[in-house]
Amino acid sequence: MVLEGKDEKARREMKGLVSKMLHENSSQNDLRKESLYLACDDCLQLLRHHFLQAAGSDLQDVSQIARQADNLHWILDILVDRQIAEDFLKTWASQADLAEAHSKVPAVHRFEVSRVTARLFVGIGKGQLLASKDVRCLLLKTWLVPFYDDFGWMRRASKGLDRHLIEDGLSNTILTLPLSWQQDILLAWFDRFLNSGEDCPNIQRGFEVWWRRAFWKRNGEQERTRQLRITTTSAENPWRQIVPLWKNWQ
Repeated sequence: MVLEGKDEKARREMKGLVSKMLHENSSQNDLRKESLYLACDDCLQLLRHHFLQAAGSDLQDVSQIARQADNLHWILDILVDRQIAEDFLKTWASQADLAEAHSKVPAVHRFEVSRVTARLFVGIGKGQLLASKDVRCLLLKTWLVPFYDDFGWMRRASKGLDRHLIEDGLSNTILTLPLSWQQDILLAWFDRFLNSGEDCPNIQRGFEVWWRRAFWKRNGEQERTRQLRITTTSAENPWRQIVPLWKNWQ
């Protein structure tokens, strides 16, 4: 009923009320996971329909994009609160056709879609959402550039948006990936931030963490290689060098 309500002010009020009641009773079996995901699927199908329609320059029902994205964001909050949002993350990360069509939809109509991505970044960054390395990477591969493109609009148009929470979530999401992947993403961000400023999320904290990790790892590998060469220099009795190290370690 909330998802289909016609009065926007009343919908916002009832969303807050329903979320509060569900949170207070989250330990009880008051709402099945299947029901929530069925509602998600309905909203996602409507979003896809209207988004791809708008990408083809048909803006007749373009307001439905923001509405269905807002519905998804609301349901996602409930899923995260109940710790059952992993399947939603996988589904959202797989929406390559939506991400590909993203640039063809006017930013004023599409930025609410990126709020869904932002909520996932926050969830992953806080440890509220557990996902495999491949799924986290796919999320960034699919949605990071559209998220960057919409960040300025989100910052200006979304009331109550906590940009620092989102930036921390994005940083932490990137830092969960292998170092080589972090490097590709963060160097691309560095270049974009220099040219976009406030319209790009500021994730310099994540950049600093990656920098320290990358150089510590490289210097550590060089030191281990040097030590290995030292312990094997004696052809007559290689154990001569290893035994003292073993005793010191003991």
